[in-house]
Amino acid sequence: MGNLARQGYVDDEAYAQAWAEGRARQRHMGSHRIRQELTRKGVAKPLVDAAISKAFGPEGETGEALLAAKKRWPALELRDPEKAPRRLRDYLLRRGFSPEIVEEIVTRFTQQ
Repeated sequence: MGNLARQGYVDDEAYAQAWAEGRARQRHMGSHRIRQELTRKGVAKPLVDAAISKAFGPEGETGEALLAAKKRWPALELRDPEKAPRRLRDYLLRRGFSPEIVEEIVTRFTQQ
């Protein structure tokens, strides 16, 4: 452990937790993308896994995907109703949500 870590200036666990929560709750990103970003920043895998498991609220990752879809859907549907489901799917996948969650959300919106 380096001098900065001993003095509390470097805390990868706290950093990973804050980053994951901010990305999940404020930017509505999925676990795949958050994992990729933290790994790219050099955070150790166990810390990344722990941060992601704590990052999503009581509704979990599906709840965050639903919030992201609710914000995006009206503009997509207004622009081109036929292409809206495909564009919503692509948008959610780019945000880092799993294909299973994306399929569930797109199905909800297309059955309305």
